[in-house]
Amino acid sequence: MRTKRKFTAEFKAKVALEAIKEVETISTLAQKYQLHPTQINGWKKEFLENASSIFESKKSKKEEKSTNEEELYSKIGKLQVDFLKKALS
Repeated sequence: MRTKRKFTAEFKAKVALEAIKEVETISTLAQKYQLHPTQINGWKKEFLENASSIFESKKSKKEEKSTNEEELYSKIGKLQVDFLKKALS
């Protein structure tokens, strides 16, 4: 039985960029990298959909992350208080 192959993000990006450049056909790339053409098209589509995230500001990502962390810490605090109330009752 064949094991499932795992590909790094760098490899996927490399193949997707080659597919976007259209220097070679998808079937040629598939033979070159021993992949199925559908796999390459999927990586190409995913790459194009997420390309705009490269230009998002790092500040907004950090702010979003800190907001999520604050919410999680407050929930943890509430759970601890509730647990202690039940334990002392």
